[in-house]
Amino acid sequence: MKITDISLQARDKNRVNVSVDGKYRFSLDIFQVGELGLKVGHEYTDEELTALEDESQFGKLYARAMEYCLTRPRSVKEMRDYLRRKTRPTKKRSPKTGEITERPGVKPEITERVLARLIDKKYLDDEKFARFWLEHRFLQKGTSVRRLKLELVQKGIDHSVIEQLIAENIRSDDEELQKIIAKKRYKYAGDEQKFTAYLARQGFSYDDIRSALNAKNDNN
Repeated sequence: MKITDISLQARDKNRVNVSVDGKYRFSLDIFQVGELGLKVGHEYTDEELTALEDESQFGKLYARAMEYCLTRPRSVKEMRDYLRRKTRPTKKRSPKTGEITERPGVKPEITERVLARLIDKKYLDDEKFARFWLEHRFLQKGTSVRRLKLELVQKGIDHSVIEQLIAENIRSDDEELQKIIAKKRYKYAGDEQKFTAYLARQGFSYDDIRSALNAKNDNN
């Protein structure tokens, strides 16, 4: 079988359509074409074309994973979960006929390649992610150390990394609790029970909440 055409896509100038024996077969990132040495007129076996289709999937998935990384830092677990979802088959209904077709998911070995490439290129780094998460949660919202630890565990961060970063942190739960009370109390005016429940959901103990609220009431 012979490659008969390699042409830029109309919608995405970073990808090209590859035709084999006069029919569209797959698309590739424009840089992949050079890396793989594809040229019009080259002949390939079925096995070689299947391998090129895998490269097509790899390129598409790597681009999507990069976009997912760039919206905000991601932990390795977050990315692994994202990629795992791409291995599931998807169903699509035709707007014209209403017929439902099922498209197979990406091969697991391709998702592992994507994950390994992202780690190798330093787009994924659990320690950097944990530092970002810690600072973001303290600065933007404020929360307890206990809840932060739980969130980082859920993100797949190693316990030793969590403990190291928490030990480096100069803020205390008392400071965070006072900050949240000053920032959010107006929303719960006249309903201290509801405000207490909100603060408890941020991971603070009821004893600490009660003491902080009483101190605020004494100062008012």
